Amino acid sequence: MRVAIRVRPAADRTAVGPATSDPTHGRLLVVRVREPAVEGRANEAALRALAQALGVRRSDVTLIRSIGRVKFIEVDAPDDVIMRRVEELAQHSDPAARLDSR
Repeated sequence: MRVAIRVRPAADRTAVGPATSDPTHGRLLVVRVREPAVEGRANEAALRALAQALGVRRSDVTLIRSIGRVKFIEVDAPDDVIMRRVEELAQHSDPAARLDSR
């Protein structure tokens, strides 16, 4: 299943959700990461965070296209499970969506 995300690097905490709207790309799941957007560090952190939030291994999550901070991700897992979890994460940023805290 493909998932569209917007990466927010250099955030104060790593978190997945909620969703935001983009006029060009539609609905995007927001992934905040602590790492800066330098040498792919934010992208890798976003893929790790997304995998953890979706309950899959990091190796099941692949970056297939990148347009600035908008990323298109392929998740190798059952579509119905991933779709349900993405919807939960998109609705709001609850404590379960937070991956770490300060």
